Amino acid sequence: MDSSGVPHILEHTVLCGSHRYPCRDPFFKMLNRSLSTFMNAFTASDYTLYPFSTQNPKDFQNLLSVYLDAVFFPCLRELDFWQEGWRLEHENPRDPQTPLTFKGVVFNEMKGVFTDNERIFSQHVQNRLLPDHTYSVISGGDPLCIPDLTWEQLKQFHATHYHPSNARFFTYGSFPLEQHLKQIHKEALSKFEKIETNTAVPAQKPWDKPREFQITCGPDSLAADSSKQTTVGVSFLLPDITDTFEAFTLNLLSSLLISGPNSPFYKALIESGLGTDFSPDVGYNGYTREAYFSVGLQGISEQDTQSVRDIIDRTIEEVIEKGFKEDQIEALLHKIEIQMKHQSVSFGLTLTSYIASCWNHDGDPVQLLKLGSLVARFRQCLKENPRFLQEKVKQYFKNNPHKLTLSMTPDDKYPEKQAQMETEKLKQKVNSLSPKDKQQIYEKGLELQDQQSRPQDTSCLPALKVSDIEPTMSFTELEVALAAGETPVQYCAQPTNGVVYFRAFASLHTLPNELRPYVPLFCSVLTKLGCGLLDYREQAQQIELKTGGMTVSPHVLPDNAHLDMYEQGMLFSSFCLDRNLPDMMHLWSEIFNSPCFEEEEHFRVLVKMCAQELSNGIPDSGHLYASVRASRTLTPTGDLQETFSGMEQVKLMKRIAEMTDLGPVLRKLPHIQKHMLHRDNMRCSMNATPQQMSLAEKAVEKFIRSLSWSKKEQEPVCPYVVEKPAPGGSSVSSHVSGPRVLRKLITDPTFKPCQTKTHFLLPFPVNYVGECIRTAPFTDPDHASLKILARLMTAKFLHTEIREKGGAYGGGARLSRDGVFTLYSYRDPRSTETLQSFSEAVEWAKAGRFTQQDIDEAKLSVFSVVDAPVAPSDRGLDHFLCGLSDEMKQAHREQLFAVSREGLINVSTKYLGVGKSTHGLALLGPENTEIAKDPSWIVR
Repeated sequence: MDSSGVPHILEHTVLCGSHRYPCRDPFFKMLNRSLSTFMNAFTASDYTLYPFSTQNPKDFQNLLSVYLDAVFFPCLRELDFWQEGWRLEHENPRDPQTPLTFKGVVFNEMKGVFTDNERIFSQHVQNRLLPDHTYSVISGGDPLCIPDLTWEQLKQFHATHYHPSNARFFTYGSFPLEQHLKQIHKEALSKFEKIETNTAVPAQKPWDKPREFQITCGPDSLAADSSKQTTVGVSFLLPDITDTFEAFTLNLLSSLLISGPNSPFYKALIESGLGTDFSPDVGYNGYTREAYFSVGLQGISEQDTQSVRDIIDRTIEEVIEKGFKEDQIEALLHKIEIQMKHQSVSFGLTLTSYIASCWNHDGDPVQLLKLGSLVARFRQCLKENPRFLQEKVKQYFKNNPHKLTLSMTPDDKYPEKQAQMETEKLKQKVNSLSPKDKQQIYEKGLELQDQQSRPQDTSCLPALKVSDIEPTMSFTELEVALAAGETPVQYCAQPTNGVVYFRAFASLHTLPNELRPYVPLFCSVLTKLGCGLLDYREQAQQIELKTGGMTVSPHVLPDNAHLDMYEQGMLFSSFCLDRNLPDMMHLWSEIFNSPCFEEEEHFRVLVKMCAQELSNGIPDSGHLYASVRASRTLTPTGDLQETFSGMEQVKLMKRIAEMTDLGPVLRKLPHIQKHMLHRDNMRCSMNATPQQMSLAEKAVEKFIRSLSWSKKEQEPVCPYVVEKPAPGGSSVSSHVSGPRVLRKLITDPTFKPCQTKTHFLLPFPVNYVGECIRTAPFTDPDHASLKILARLMTAKFLHTEIREKGGAYGGGARLSRDGVFTLYSYRDPRSTETLQSFSEAVEWAKAGRFTQQDIDEAKLSVFSVVDAPVAPSDRGLDHFLCGLSDEMKQAHREQLFAVSREGLINVSTKYLGVGKSTHGLALLGPENTEIAKDPSWIVR
């Protein structure tokens, strides 16, 4: 009932130790004692969810036991509350003369969350549209209110909410249900008496007239137009989500109103040219007891606010009058059909999230899952009343007085004002302390530091052993054949549930360097500008009616054996129901042979949306941007990765979005097409059921025959192109039959890695830090040792230093397949101190301050990723893209098993030590006086 973040801090704190498992932080410890494929916890607006998954039955029992005990019987120690939630601590905990400051993981997490203006807007929509009860506050916690929460309040919240009478259990999968029920009963339910809970959320009292609010946010330094940073949205309260059919209908109606270039609001708002993209959280939101629908625009001028509101009202009137075309409704129902058949590895987790809100308010979760009958009833309603949807629009949008208009404008002083309010809060807290309180805080700080630094006895926790890991992996049968004479096609027969998955990879090695930065934009717009006789609206309609989506993306694929060799290209991906395969392949033929690059107005719309999405994504992915930048000068792939997906790409799109004349950029696209969209240097793959394979072969043969060859043999831009055959053929690989695929790899013998340090100045109150080191390629045995080392450093050193002591939301080490070893932190109150922690982590590893049990736990954690389930649609993909055979994977598997203590110390010394390998550093975050004084840093 307040914004202290009590459910969120409790979510963190219950995972810090329980009665059966009293060691510190069993949640993070179990990440290394299990083969889990997923472990996490989430706090929504009105429930907390604790999900996990694994493919091992014993592991499932272990994890269920740890989770049950954590949730129902946590220790809830005061020091854990201090560490996870918030605390007052001296800047140097061992020196009481240094100033007191706020610390805590959730405190810094929420500061990071609200650096994102989209999150600020979404939060205010919910708080103000549903003001009567729990939805009027921030369940995750407002950084200015978090310091009001006490340990006693936390314990009280647990006592009143964390009881089996207020809990729901969901399991999905192939392990026997009886065993789960027995264990849940024995370890939790049998230890409680049923109680009457008082956690129901009452219905929101409907308004008799609309309301309006204005709020402010921080300026976006990466926005295309600094004078256009206002957001306006209109939201309508909808009925209770437990009315399953009404909720289903309104969700569909919402998609018809806002999805794709044929929808009324896309035409009216996005194509008006007034803004850059829809306002945040657009569409149907069913995560609160009563749902709501929002629509609006971001990236507008403040004076255009009223125009946007007028357009929304006008569009609602037009929809009531004209309704929707039959094709639009069919395309949407086709989308539901294909989503029901498409298999993803997180299907169970997706179902959990799908039913959680409705079930939490005593809706029927089984009814919710009966999508087939909901679709049938929807069709019946349309048949009986052709104006069925128009009447809903009139009822819920036109004649609904419970309507909120929210506008958000940037304030240049916003970050300073937030910092000032935090300083005031801190001052207020410190001034209220007696000398005795201050002494107690100092002693608690020392006690916490001592607890964080003390070795943990984890013997109470259940664990799998390395011997529980399967020694060999299962191999995937693949067949390679040449279509139309010489284009290699990989066929993989899989239980795909009546869906066909197509991919094509086209090499970029002849593309001139000056066109490379525009490749991501080309990929983004290629399937959205029209093709053949279809304009962009008709093309969008056909894609929705006949496929599950058609995407193009740039790829940089490192060689498995050489750090300085790579393949660059574009991946074309789509899937469809088997009955639509000829139509899907015909669409690809039209896109390859006659894409449309004449639609300058629609191109401008797409450019603005793309630039806005990139800018909005930085607060959530800052550590990834820092890591890409830090690795830029370590390998030849690094520079290309930065060009395609780093801060360089964000800034390029900002510049393009600012241009008044987009003609010069649009004219680059046919030049890229000339190098890409033909059958030279292309390979394809098909995943389908065995029964669909002959149909798939005919369809791909016809597609390839429809493509032209390039006009003349194009010279590679880079003089060093190496043709490398992928593993295949019976002599090399037992599971791949047919001819071997030739991949064109680029190498540069003149490449020299060098160190760089870059600080991107951004108006955030937290930092994102990345340090990258050039190490060893995938097939080198050192790569396996480094992979285990990354996990070992994360679990046994960096987690303690960066998250527990430093207060960052996350941090660790990882090794990517291109041989770059990365140390990173996420939503971190520290910067240069974190870089110091990275150095200390390396010294810790070189000194071998870890046990054999630590190594075994790191192996379990690594194998949980190596052996993560692969969807039928993606099997064989590593072979198709990277030339990585199952034999090579098995060899790598054996190298992982063989990693020894000696090998770990060797690779720490050989690659990670100062002066051994080239390092790169990058930081995204606020101004930093230390870095500003250091001339070795480039400040951007």
